[in-house]
Amino acid sequence: MPIKEWGIPTLIEAPGPMEAAGLCRRLGFSFVELNMNLPQYQPIEPSALREAGEKYGVGFTIHLDERMDLCDFNPRVAGAYLDTLLETISAARRLQIPILNMHLLQGVYFTLPGEKIYLYDIYNEHFLGRVKEVIARCEEAAQGELTICIESTDVFTLPFLQEALALFLESPLFGLTFDIGHNHSAGGIDTAFILAHKEKLRHFHIHDAQGKKNHLPLGTGEVDLSWHLGLAAEQNCRAVLEVKTVAALEQSAAWLAERCTAPRP
Repeated sequence: MPIKEWGIPTLIEAPGPMEAAGLCRRLGFSFVELNMNLPQYQPIEPSALREAGEKYGVGFTIHLDERMDLCDFNPRVAGAYLDTLLETISAARRLQIPILNMHLLQGVYFTLPGEKIYLYDIYNEHFLGRVKEVIARCEEAAQGELTICIESTDVFTLPFLQEALALFLESPLFGLTFDIGHNHSAGGIDTAFILAHKEKLRHFHIHDAQGKKNHLPLGTGEVDLSWHLGLAAEQNCRAVLEVKTVAALEQSAAWLAERCTAPRP
């Protein structure tokens, strides 16, 4: 079974929706993962995305703001992030966008001699209570029409985040994104959790890595790409080829084409 769909990330070289969709089509990919940290998508303009998607015959997924701390202790900050997420869910429904990708943040920590003290761990009742509220509000907004995937970001081994993940993954709204390059650079720290919950995998960020260096073109690093691509295909996932330049996309697409797994819309 092949990977469900291949996509490209938003690049600095092609940051706007029309530029990104055109590049996506030229390289033979199916969708663009829109980066919500960029000003071009503040706010999301459904008409512009619809026009770009229809012109080039490509779709979109969304990478939510990496700073989106839905559990911040300041209710105004947390509320602003949740409102932003709910607005994004609404726009995604109108555009029939199937995947939103998010990071689960560890929050602020104090570094003491020999250990880190995480505030979300100490104030666990606040943290998990807020997680439950976020899940309920997102389920109400999404109405079963999309999936929000929580990305592996080297933190899945923290016990208080595993508690939060258990709550998220009980909901049919939430799934997992496996970022294979970052996981490799972190010594495979999130692999055990991913494999224990592989039925919740919906999305992959595919890139090679060499030591701590990430986002390398495919075939230029140390990652066991065949194993990871096989897992993505087994779980019928979408995959973003998460390199950072047009040249790296072209090089990686050629690597895939040589192995009979070339992305095609």
